Amino acid sequence: MNAQTATKHAASPKTPSLPLAKPESIGLSSVRLQAMSDTFKREVDKGTAPGVTVLVARRGQIGWFDAIGRQSPTAPAPMAHDTIFRIFSMTKPIVSVGIMMLLEDGHFLLSDPVAKFIPEFAETKVGVEHNGKLELVPARRQMTIQDLLRHTSGLTYDHTGNGLVQELYQQSRLRSRKITNAEHATMLAGMPLVCQPGAEWNYSRSTDILGRIIEVVSGKTLGAFLTERILVPLQMTETDFHTPEANAGRLAEAFAADPWTNEKVQLFNMLEKPAMESGGGGLVSTTMDYARFAQMLLNGGSLDGTRIIGRKTLELMASDHLGADVKIQGTLVSPGHSFGLGFSVRMQKGMAPFSGSVGQFFWSGMAGTFFWVDPSEDLIAVFMMQGPGQREQFRSLVRNGVYAAVE
Repeated sequence: MNAQTATKHAASPKTPSLPLAKPESIGLSSVRLQAMSDTFKREVDKGTAPGVTVLVARRGQIGWFDAIGRQSPTAPAPMAHDTIFRIFSMTKPIVSVGIMMLLEDGHFLLSDPVAKFIPEFAETKVGVEHNGKLELVPARRQMTIQDLLRHTSGLTYDHTGNGLVQELYQQSRLRSRKITNAEHATMLAGMPLVCQPGAEWNYSRSTDILGRIIEVVSGKTLGAFLTERILVPLQMTETDFHTPEANAGRLAEAFAADPWTNEKVQLFNMLEKPAMESGGGGLVSTTMDYARFAQMLLNGGSLDGTRIIGRKTLELMASDHLGADVKIQGTLVSPGHSFGLGFSVRMQKGMAPFSGSVGQFFWSGMAGTFFWVDPSEDLIAVFMMQGPGQREQFRSLVRNGVYAAVE
């Protein structure tokens, strides 16, 4: 569905839209955007995903907003513009903006140690593997707020490797949605780091700890802070750590088993209010809600006359914070890219096996959601689906399809 017909179905009445435009009027090819939609229709027909949404906006106007397939493999409801998704790690950019708002308010410096706000982190040890055993050594320096934002804290995730530190994570209750952010932080502080702070980029629970710091500094729950400072000002009315029972008919669900591997797929219940408001992966949202957040980022920190964060603060966030000295572990930071404060940032025109622009910044979610902001092309894109095993392929498909349409 292109913008000419999208006006009838732009989003839930609760959520303001962004302005709509014909693709050609904003330098996009409707023929090529349709070809991108056709790509995803083929994937849905093949049974790769139940359904997807894709939104492309340029120069502040939506040129394409398509909903393809079904919301859920077990119900007939078609995918819709106001379908609600688990956005998992697309929570991280929102929380990262939140912590930087508090930095702008003068509550701390990026160089401040995490232990200043969560004292349990003062005595953290680093786990070093020797002959299959974990040896604990002192940290050479304290992890900082900047380390949390750029994932150089020494924290990790239980699913990013099978080392001894990850095994400790796997054996713990860290993944429970029934513990509070404070309990989660205390539990994590009692575990060894996977490396010395500042030495490596390891995708991690760092943003969960940022969420806890927001609570300590603001005196509010993470959800209350985000609602007051970001979600309400941006009119992101459908974004929260759960959604009410009244929205049960609007939820996107994944196949029960991965269509490629047949492994069981288990995602959290969006209707259930969790005790832990995970800053690293707990939010649910809609395509339009997240597009409003992305447009705010593209605009340099404001939307519809409401400023969320300073232009220069956002510029700092969307810059290289790893340099040549930090070793990047894993494959989440693609070739030709680095990582900033809450986002991956493209540093080179080449190297990566997908289209893009130098200076674009983005992140994605474990279940298949993805967004990017491209300042040089004055463009944002938001892609939503619930299919963990297909997320990398679909991210590249949508990047290539959108950039093929840029004129």
